Amino acid sequence: MRLDLFLKASRISPRRTIAQKLCDAGLVYLNGTPAKSAHTVRVGDEISIKRGNKISKLKVLAVPSERQMSKKNAGMLYEVLSEEQMDNDFDR
Repeated sequence: MRLDLFLKASRISPRRTIAQKLCDAGLVYLNGTPAKSAHTVRVGDEISIKRGNKISKLKVLAVPSERQMSKKNAGMLYEVLSEEQMDNDFDR
């Protein structure tokens, strides 16, 4: 499954276009390297997403066979490994 479709199906991103924009901006990493939205996601992959001053690291547990998932089942597709707040150094 494509990375942008996985982010949408797992409800990490509310829409596919937002997932694509995050990838295009270089804010999504797959196994430590910047990922394009068309990159294939496999079980065991690690996804890092930077949003604002927060970095979330996730591990893919399952790849859905369908594009649509229920909210209840979407959370079972990944495991949150860590969520880190980044410091803003604007007060120097």
